[in-house]
Amino acid sequence: MCRFVAYLGSPIIVEDILVKPENSLVHQSYDAEESIMTVNGDGFGLGWYYKDIQEEPGLYKSVLPAWNDQNLLNNASIIKTTCFLAHIRAATTGGVSQENCHPFKYNEHLMMHNGGIQDFEKIKLDLVSLLDEEAFLWIQGQSDTQYILALFMTNFRKMGIEKPATPEELVNCFNKTFSDIENLKQSKGINSTSNYNIVLSNGHRMIATRYSTDASSDNRSLHFAEKIACSFNDETGDLEIEEDIVKRSAALISSEMLTDDRNLWKEIPTNHAVFIDSDMQVSLHKLAEVKDYAMT
Repeated sequence: MCRFVAYLGSPIIVEDILVKPENSLVHQSYDAEESIMTVNGDGFGLGWYYKDIQEEPGLYKSVLPAWNDQNLLNNASIIKTTCFLAHIRAATTGGVSQENCHPFKYNEHLMMHNGGIQDFEKIKLDLVSLLDEEAFLWIQGQSDTQYILALFMTNFRKMGIEKPATPEELVNCFNKTFSDIENLKQSKGINSTSNYNIVLSNGHRMIATRYSTDASSDNRSLHFAEKIACSFNDETGDLEIEEDIVKRSAALISSEMLTDDRNLWKEIPTNHAVFIDSDMQVSLHKLAEVKDYAMT
């Protein structure tokens, strides 16, 4: 089913989020707590930004399970960043390979996904016909996520969106992308569910969607935390929390709560998107329902 975590805010050591919490992403790779699939051992990926050097992110991927990836475990303690995306994979569409491991890098953007398009192979050729040349040539693997990102970037250009995009423009682009896929499915008489828990970032801003074409059966959790400080407390084994925070300094999006402190975590509503701006302003946006956009 895959699990992921994304961070944006003040500089932090990756290990403090990725490894140390009691339900860290590494722990979820062998014992996920909020998923029917508890093992996510089909690869790992970490993308992070260091804007003093370049706008494009660094990227590390491995087909090893996160719990047994010594390169990851050795280097997470010395990577300091203001933004990172990390993902553990339970393979569905596409084999176990580095090309299919998330997150995916598209110029300055990173994207990762928990979910999938059921019956993807039945609409794959038709979906390719919707892509512009740049997006099509970018695809390197077989996962449906890469095709979703390629379609999103195609729509981004077709809609004439200029950077930096507003949160409303990004939401509209996601609506258009999900609509295109749903229309392809309906044209083939396919009624299966598609799920899109997606995070997209350029290192300055971040948007996350929790979306299902059948919200009543959606079982992919997604959480948001905004009161975290920039350190892990080794004594308590927990992320630091600033209860009386005046100005938000960091935000965290995660498939699962990394700690048991429910005061820290908020569940992102189904069929909504959360947008975090570069000044750490957070906004919640409703995504269009399938009945609102299908066959338009």
